Amino acid sequence: MKESDTVNEDAEYDVIIAGASVSGCAAAMLLARQGARVALVERRTDMAAYKVLCTHYLQPCAVPVLEELGLTGELEKAGAVRTGPRWYTRWGWTEARPGPGARPLPYAYNIRRSTLDPLLRARAAATPGVDLLLGHTVAGLISEGGRTAGVRVGTAVGERTLRARLVVGADGKDSTVAALSALPVRRHGNARFIYLAHFRNLPLKDAMTYAWYLEPDQVFAMPSDDDVTVVVLLLGKEKLAAFREDLEGSFMAYARSLPGLEDIDGAERITKVTGTVNYPLHTRRPTAAGLALIGDAALTTDPLWGVGCGFALQSAQWLAHAVGPVAPRPAAVDRALGDYRRRHRRGLRGHHFMSVDYARGRRFNVFERLMFCAAVHDPHIARHLHLFASRLIGPAKLMSPAPMLRAVLAVLRHRHRSRQAAAATPPSGLAWSGSER
Repeated sequence: MKESDTVNEDAEYDVIIAGASVSGCAAAMLLARQGARVALVERRTDMAAYKVLCTHYLQPCAVPVLEELGLTGELEKAGAVRTGPRWYTRWGWTEARPGPGARPLPYAYNIRRSTLDPLLRARAAATPGVDLLLGHTVAGLISEGGRTAGVRVGTAVGERTLRARLVVGADGKDSTVAALSALPVRRHGNARFIYLAHFRNLPLKDAMTYAWYLEPDQVFAMPSDDDVTVVVLLLGKEKLAAFREDLEGSFMAYARSLPGLEDIDGAERITKVTGTVNYPLHTRRPTAAGLALIGDAALTTDPLWGVGCGFALQSAQWLAHAVGPVAPRPAAVDRALGDYRRRHRRGLRGHHFMSVDYARGRRFNVFERLMFCAAVHDPHIARHLHLFASRLIGPAKLMSPAPMLRAVLAVLRHRHRSRQAAAATPPSGLAWSGSER
């Protein structure tokens, strides 16, 4: 890690990244490994700073990025839990399992941001070519020749100028870089509020991540490092006023009402109940001349799906792969940003569209009812749904004809068997034996 001794000196870089969290650290490491000189600018002064409001879930779609970064072993050493989903819906429990003789299904990682963020920041700071500049707050963008050419940053002792061929906003959903750039943005409401708490020794079976789809409410329990489980409630806003009258009591009462969480009172709650009552979604155009957005700065989607960290890592990788080979050449950088923009749109637009629709607080639609019901009764559909929930396939493959037909047949077979079982069961109170004739 380098810090400039002279605050007012101008500095020249290939890339400036604002925000030393998940996406910013990943992009800095990947770009520096390709020879770029990177300034990683972070407004906070503490290496151990971390994001509090997060599901702490790294989707399977993020695992290839972690592998490229060489971080999977270090994450597991730090206590990250390999996990998969176990879903509860009105049709019962579903858990995707590999088919006979098949490879294991893709897995996710659960790790608290209090562990993850400092680890990533330390790795980025130790990467040759990366200057981590803590306590540097972006105050303005420098524009030259119609493109972004650097930033003005404030520090505790004054302001300095940093110049680069590319400026990257990795500074979260309320991105200063995005606001200063005036890039087009589309905003969407969220009909749910969010509260979470951390528990130790929560009696859940194995290391699975539990998800309760309660239409329209949603609850997660995510086993993580240091034997801590994060419990997240995302509830319809019509419940908010009553819920906040006794925040902690309401949280615990709702949690213990769920199948599988009845014994939550036996666990040790190690944090207070925290959350937000308003978490809007947005999509920004992710590029302009000399500028790119990654992570939540480009796209903030619903925390209900636990995709934020995964999308952050993926967008960082897409940007680094597009720009890294041409980082020293401004004209080539702007052409590469077009490739990144198209890759970002292709990879995330469909997922975000579905997330925006469900954020209205509705119940399952016909398609969702079909897939979740079929997944309870057909292991192939359960695996197919797992791939989509892992963001390893998109909506088009999820809704392709073959799995849709299989889901319909699975539901019809289940209904047929249920009718047969009902017909074979004597009505209650009408059974008789031969001696009672």
